[in-house]
Amino acid sequence: MTKKLYYESAYTREWETRITRKVEREDGKTYVVLEETAFYPHGGGQPCDLGWIDTIPVLDVVFEEGEILHKVERFPEKEDVRCRLDWDRRFDHMQHHSGQHLLSAMCLEVCKAETLSFHLGEDYATIDIARSDLPPHELMMLELEVNDQIYLNRKVTSYFVNQEQAAALPLVKQPKVTDNIRIVEIEGIEYNACGGTHVSATGEIGMIKLLRAEKQKGHTRVYFKCGYRALREFNAGMEILGSLSARFNTAKEEIMDRIAKWDQEQKLLQAELTAVKAENDAYLAEKLLADRQGSLIKHAFADKPLKDMQNLAAKLTEQADVIVLFVSGADHKVLLARGGESELACGALFKQHLADFRGKGGGSDKMAQAGFANEEDAKAFYHFAGELLAQVKKK
Repeated sequence: MTKKLYYESAYTREWETRITRKVEREDGKTYVVLEETAFYPHGGGQPCDLGWIDTIPVLDVVFEEGEILHKVERFPEKEDVRCRLDWDRRFDHMQHHSGQHLLSAMCLEVCKAETLSFHLGEDYATIDIARSDLPPHELMMLELEVNDQIYLNRKVTSYFVNQEQAAALPLVKQPKVTDNIRIVEIEGIEYNACGGTHVSATGEIGMIKLLRAEKQKGHTRVYFKCGYRALREFNAGMEILGSLSARFNTAKEEIMDRIAKWDQEQKLLQAELTAVKAENDAYLAEKLLADRQGSLIKHAFADKPLKDMQNLAAKLTEQADVIVLFVSGADHKVLLARGGESELACGALFKQHLADFRGKGGGSDKMAQAGFANEEDAKAFYHFAGELLAQVKKK
């Protein structure tokens, strides 16, 4: 059986050992079993460790049928090997797992909410707690309480007990195993049955930043980051804040007021733009109606957005019994609309012919729209549809 060095000390980074077994699966994946390992396998909400055996990358570590299997790119050439952890990854997991224990303990004390599950992802960690909601003021209070416990630098220890000894401890939750029960104790805070890797004192967690809380199937999911991840989150936020400060040429403390003023300015400009567009559309509608040949109105726009083409087409079909065909070169969009009592089914026409021009879209009998990968395909369909509609009108 493999000796689990991560239980003796979570701080073991490098060690020498022997390969006791090699496994080659039918799918081509290769695994080795080590006499001693500090590589933690997946389990308890904590991802596995990665690293190297000699110079060969360890891609995954799993616990199967009592064995710890280390997935490697290829088998090492010799049996005696030197192993090395990806320490940044390991210490990040230690910070977050210990951080989760501390956060869960404070949730129970401050929010009277038991932790139901824990997940440690590559970007953030989460716990689901037995609360239907967690208002912002409680989330802030919880964050302050948990960070207070970090600053007290409480000792974190782990040890094994039997079932009788475990029963005498004030455990958060009774374990399912009955022998060799591993206890992780945060001094003065909690006793928890856990098989994960942890820091030796709460100060090493660094800090815990609670990102947000959201409802999740009748409970509340709390998103958080610890240690270096929390620091990177802070630095990223400061970088964004600095960019906004420079963009609006104002102090960081005044950015929200400046954005509110900018937002109001944008609303006024948008209202003015909408009025100008309406005026231009009215003029353009008159011109298109005056220049039309029969009941078909065709026009190619250089860069008119689809929504603007739809508004203009609606204005035209309201004013006259016409068929409208528009194309926008920049957007690669084609629009077809009809007014009055025409029997033309716009959506059906598009559905019948779009695939021939690599277009996608659809619509109703009165209006249809389609998008194309490039201007060439859009223009080709526009001309095709124009010729088709002209022939229909002749009939």
